[in-house]
Amino acid sequence: GFRLGKNTMPFSTRVTKMLGIEHPVVMGGMTGVGTPELAAAVSNAGGLGIFAIHNAGTPDAGREWIRKMKTLTSKPFGVNLTILPTIGPPPPYDEYASAIIEEGVKIVETAGSSPQRYVKRFKDAGLITIHKCVTVRHALSAERYGVDIISLDGFECAGHPGEDDVGNFVLQAKGAKVLTKPFLCSGGVGDGKQLAAALALGADGVNCGTRFCATVECKWPNTYKMRMIDANETDTVLMLRRLRNTARVFRNKVSKEVEAIEKEKGAAFQFPDVVALVNGKRGRAAEEKGDADDGIWSAGQVVGLINDIPTVAQLMREFIGEAEQTIQTRLNGLIVPAAKL
Repeated sequence: GFRLGKNTMPFSTRVTKMLGIEHPVVMGGMTGVGTPELAAAVSNAGGLGIFAIHNAGTPDAGREWIRKMKTLTSKPFGVNLTILPTIGPPPPYDEYASAIIEEGVKIVETAGSSPQRYVKRFKDAGLITIHKCVTVRHALSAERYGVDIISLDGFECAGHPGEDDVGNFVLQAKGAKVLTKPFLCSGGVGDGKQLAAALALGADGVNCGTRFCATVECKWPNTYKMRMIDANETDTVLMLRRLRNTARVFRNKVSKEVEAIEKEKGAAFQFPDVVALVNGKRGRAAEEKGDADDGIWSAGQVVGLINDIPTVAQLMREFIGEAEQTIQTRLNGLIVPAAKL
């Protein structure tokens, strides 16, 4: 592996300056696994850790989580507010937003459907806002709403990649052409070479989810982590495509079953056909049991790049060391003075 030597120079980008962090690496808010403990480990390692407030269950519990986070790290951190279609009544988004503002959070990440109202509230309260977008057109709208940083999320990502299927090689390059605000390359990022590539494509940092789940600090059972190590980049499933609510999840017994039902039903496929298989309750129960096959869990194509379970601090050192080595040694070494050609 790569080690941060004493001569390693930190990267300085618009994102590291704006967020006051050492490394241009963000852990986005994730449903389920995005806890204060994991987020604090990322912040303490020099990145920006973010936890999803809805994981706390209620706005009051969310306040407790924010207070807990402040005891776990003295470094910058963020809180995520995800506005998504839900089974049953929607979460109390306004109360969650109030909790974030009133508890003195400085950085907020929004994700999901039109964040305009919430972005305005957060901006008026003086927060730095990051918004996760899966298309350039959504990113341009977010810029108009006054978002500070775009998290530009490619097709490789875990969770909700949207319906446009644009991979990061094109998405990030397009972002560099048309966006004026700094943006993070999100989706499929798992090592330092990719951080170097993201910076080369015009991003000011990266956002990682799945890769931080394969660490000692992640609360997922070891069975899940071992499955990630064994997995290939082809071991994810895009489910609910026919409903235009695509989710990229780990390929296991349940997600294969969902895939089969969706295929078999064709145009007649409806959400009730799979609700018993995909609901969060079942996913949480599988997690409790440590059964990596009995519930749906999100994972990106980056599972194909994961072959160890380091601590977050080790992962960050390797990440930054490899990125720097890629730029200093490999890329610099490719440029030769004209006279030597």
